[in-house]
Amino acid sequence: MHKAHIFFAFLLAFMGGVFAGSFLDVSKILALWLMLPASIAVLIFWKRSWQVVLAGLMLIFFIGGVLRFDKVYSERSLLVNFRENVPLVQGRGYEEALFLRGYIDGEVNVKEDKQTFVFKVKQIEAGGRLALTNEKVLVTTNLYPQYEYGQGLEILGPPPKIPENFDGFDYRSYLKKDGIFTVSYYPEIKPLEVISPYGETEIYKNESFDLKNSLSFLEKIKLSLFEKIFKVKKSFEGAIVRSVAEPNASYIGGILLGSRSQIPSDLEDSFAKTGTTHILAISGYNITIIGAVVAGFFMLFMRRKKAFWLTVLGIIGFVVLTGAQASVVRAAIMGILILLARSAGRFYSVKNSIAFAGAVMVFVSPMVLKFDVGFQLSFMATLGLVYLVPILEPYFKKIPGKYALRETTVMTLSAQLMVLPLLIYYFKNISLVSLPANILILPLVPLNMFLGFVTGIAGMALEPLGYFVGTFAWGLSSVILGIIRLFAKLNFASIPATLNWVGVAVGYVLIVWFMVSKRRGRSTDIEIEKHRA
Repeated sequence: MHKAHIFFAFLLAFMGGVFAGSFLDVSKILALWLMLPASIAVLIFWKRSWQVVLAGLMLIFFIGGVLRFDKVYSERSLLVNFRENVPLVQGRGYEEALFLRGYIDGEVNVKEDKQTFVFKVKQIEAGGRLALTNEKVLVTTNLYPQYEYGQGLEILGPPPKIPENFDGFDYRSYLKKDGIFTVSYYPEIKPLEVISPYGETEIYKNESFDLKNSLSFLEKIKLSLFEKIFKVKKSFEGAIVRSVAEPNASYIGGILLGSRSQIPSDLEDSFAKTGTTHILAISGYNITIIGAVVAGFFMLFMRRKKAFWLTVLGIIGFVVLTGAQASVVRAAIMGILILLARSAGRFYSVKNSIAFAGAVMVFVSPMVLKFDVGFQLSFMATLGLVYLVPILEPYFKKIPGKYALRETTVMTLSAQLMVLPLLIYYFKNISLVSLPANILILPLVPLNMFLGFVTGIAGMALEPLGYFVGTFAWGLSSVILGIIRLFAKLNFASIPATLNWVGVAVGYVLIVWFMVSKRRGRSTDIEIEKHRA
């Protein structure tokens, strides 16, 4: 057996173990006991039977995946422990309370009547006792005063709560995958020394805590870098809003930066009905599809190698501009791997690379396999582009290759087929117009992204210039939104559908059967042609 196939088998075994741990109640004791005979079998048959050794090592990797998930899933938070014994804080109106000191670790999400942000806690104080920590809390507070990335805060209130699940959704585990164990609603907030001031603010200093000295070297670099990035992003978004009328401005912000908070609900419904929401989401599904189309667009004007590197640079810039969140980085890695395969002209050559990237991501954050929809869509869309494109391509030779029309059609269909079971499971409907809608709008999206980007840059430099370029960005975005609204109005645009996990599994078994049968059929055709020759 080839070493590459063995490596691939080990990676699949590990991810299979994480998957089993995610969906099945696997006993940790049983897993450890199974590892013992597997290890003994490997030692005994090391030079006698490679099949037994391979099976034993795969079982060890599988158990390793189970244990890795169990370790992360079973982690407890220091803040959760504090809830068990927190002294009374007099005069605050709370039965129990504690002080949390730290900084805002990510963009503040501003909504109509509130704002939410991830708060990195560096120090906890309760009843005069101090404890150092490095935990995250999801904070929800009033719309004003508005807070900014990197701002140092002291939060006083009841101990943060363990998130509550709702409507069958495991919200607790969803947050836990990002290292967030607790949530805090409308606590009392005071500003500490501000690391990244965006304007005048009242500074509250605490003698027991020096925020800057509590930061690691890497944290200081991160805060310094992303302070500048988010400041540029805020200015860039403002320039687009000033230069382009709504809702087009929000749409352009969505395709460039993943910003969706200002998009009207009726327009979001239209995106959902037409299966085009992915162009607004910061997920691998978005980066994989849009990145591939952008690369195809560049290849109309330059060689494949240059188009590849330009698109990779664009993806990296996109990741940095959006704050390099873990989910975006994971998505970008998948997108770049696909671009690498397309640049080399060999889709199948990246099988081990994708499996290795997926295994590393799952090892770092094993809960993404169950609780990160974006990761699931990203991974499956990537597999669709790797395995389904070569199978479906021969059936679309009659479609003109001009303007990347054939390529867009095949890639869209491949990705859509591969994510279909998951889309039905999560979103409870099937879009019947998804394919034609995507085929019509995806070739226009790269140009719209370019015009939107130029509009933002021009608007930051000189407002009248932003208005001028924004006219073209508005015009093209109006065409795209018009197509989406037109398809969404059709009575048969989408139909309700449901699948449980068994149905999802059956769906993917059928897809794998289709791929295997087509590959065998192709191999048989090649052998017949050789025989005739």
